[in-house]
Amino acid sequence: MADLMVVQDARLRRPAGIRSIQLGDTKVSYVPDGDVRLRPLELLQDTTDEVWAAHPEYLDATGHVVGSVGSLLVEHGDRALLIDAGFGPQTHEAPDGIIARIHGGALPQNLAELGRRPEDIEAVAFTHLHADHLGWACHPAPGADQLLFAHADYLISAPEWERRDLLVDQGMSAQVATLAPRVRTVTDGQEIFPGVVVRITPGHTVGHAEYVITGGGRRLIAFGDAVHSPIQIDHPEWSAGFDHDSTRTADHRRHLVAELAEPGTIGFGVHFADVVFGHVRQGGDGPAWRPLDA
Repeated sequence: MADLMVVQDARLRRPAGIRSIQLGDTKVSYVPDGDVRLRPLELLQDTTDEVWAAHPEYLDATGHVVGSVGSLLVEHGDRALLIDAGFGPQTHEAPDGIIARIHGGALPQNLAELGRRPEDIEAVAFTHLHADHLGWACHPAPGADQLLFAHADYLISAPEWERRDLLVDQGMSAQVATLAPRVRTVTDGQEIFPGVVVRITPGHTVGHAEYVITGGGRRLIAFGDAVHSPIQIDHPEWSAGFDHDSTRTADHRRHLVAELAEPGTIGFGVHFADVVFGHVRQGGDGPAWRPLDA
């Protein structure tokens, strides 16, 4: 058990690489685009220095929470769906605030590593409209003039797209203009791809969406930014500083954690460190989030 904890602690301090799991006839893969370093007290504002001193395994050598930035590739036969689009070929650093540093750019190369071309992607489904999820949906392919996913529809929850004015207010009018011609809105309970159903869960944003993927007698819940760090699985009451409605997000997270503990259920945390796929195991020794060795 001690050796297992040492391995898991190391994984919490590095961003995830390509990881894949099989759900019957459906393959799901994490496609890295980059990573993010987050200031812990600003990320989870109900925590204290004492909390993080007791859990150093979540922090890198500079005292930051390590997060992954990327997409989820869903493949069924010849068809391919992408959930979220990373941060894109850019870097952002800030001397204060939640984000210390975030960068992207690796998604096209990692998609190729998985044997997929951008034109294979029939649709990009978004959990929500934040810059670290829109990324390559608004950027051209490397060395080209057209968008990377020029052949794909952009699937966005109806309530999220209805409030796109919030993006404009944040200085993202260019991104809204790029998205608009390709957007197809989706609704709660809609199947958008074989075995992939939308679940709208407001809180992080006004129309935040999760995606439930079923196959082979199992289901995977891609819960987007409902949870930013595995430590929140043990403390669902800790909302992130990014959340639009922290109370609503905490309520949803409590239900989500209970759901992830049900048999045959896998979670996918797009911003988790190198533990993006996992189960929830409550009431035992160690953290509740148990990564899959996929």
